[in-house]
Amino acid sequence: MTSGHVEISRLSGAIGAEISGVDLSSPLSNQARDEIHCAFLDHHMIYFRDQTLSAAEQVDAAQLFGKPIIYPYLSGVDGTPEAHELIKTPDDTMNFGGVWHSDTTYKPEPDAATLLYACEVPAAGGDTLFTNTARAYEALSNGMKAMLDGLHAVNDSDKLYPGGRAARIGSLSGMKNAYNDGSDALQSVHPVVRTHPETGRKGLYVNISHTLRFQEMTVEESAPLISFLAEHAVRPEFTCRLRWQPGTLAIWDNRCTLHFAVNDYPGQRRHMRRVTIQGDKPV
Repeated sequence: MTSGHVEISRLSGAIGAEISGVDLSSPLSNQARDEIHCAFLDHHMIYFRDQTLSAAEQVDAAQLFGKPIIYPYLSGVDGTPEAHELIKTPDDTMNFGGVWHSDTTYKPEPDAATLLYACEVPAAGGDTLFTNTARAYEALSNGMKAMLDGLHAVNDSDKLYPGGRAARIGSLSGMKNAYNDGSDALQSVHPVVRTHPETGRKGLYVNISHTLRFQEMTVEESAPLISFLAEHAVRPEFTCRLRWQPGTLAIWDNRCTLHFAVNDYPGQRRHMRRVTIQGDKPV
């Protein structure tokens, strides 16, 4: 059966929309595929409720948005290397992704999009926040925009992780499948203002998790402006909050969003499955 009467409901004024009337485990009509992709570009983060997806089916669904790829710091689900388990057990005190960031900005070609599927969620809490970095850029003064245009920043995988990103991930008791030994830190230089390759819209491309310093500047010199931009980008009027339910699949555009996994469920288990999409070099 072809799945595909697409209904779109906005989650907030700035970012996010729920897509209903679609079963992602079934084939989609060309019209449904086009409508979903347009909603993804328009709303930057979209989500589907009540989906039943294996790891392989999640990877198939990811192909609506591009080429699924392997994350360099986690091994994949058995037989599906592009799908990675993100698990916080009741014994863990920290979580994965608990700081505002855009995925893999430290790579030369950062991941374009991320698909996260909720396998098991806490009774309450464990939401994810999202922000629209195009709205954030547009709200800046003309003087600030002029200063930022043409500026580049160094993004580092280990900025917040002394001892290495893989070691930090591996310290989570439910995520012992980190396979990078932490010696191969990744670092890349990208523009501070990124032009979206599909929409042409400009957005801030700075985040507190990975942006280390501005090119040809020291860490100390860069810190005040990075801090200002990171705080500005997550002002409430640019954001939304997604409450997970088992079977929810969310897809967000890393080229124009930041996200934050809220760690407010001590003593409870949260099990998510992630697939990311090949990106291109930011310009």
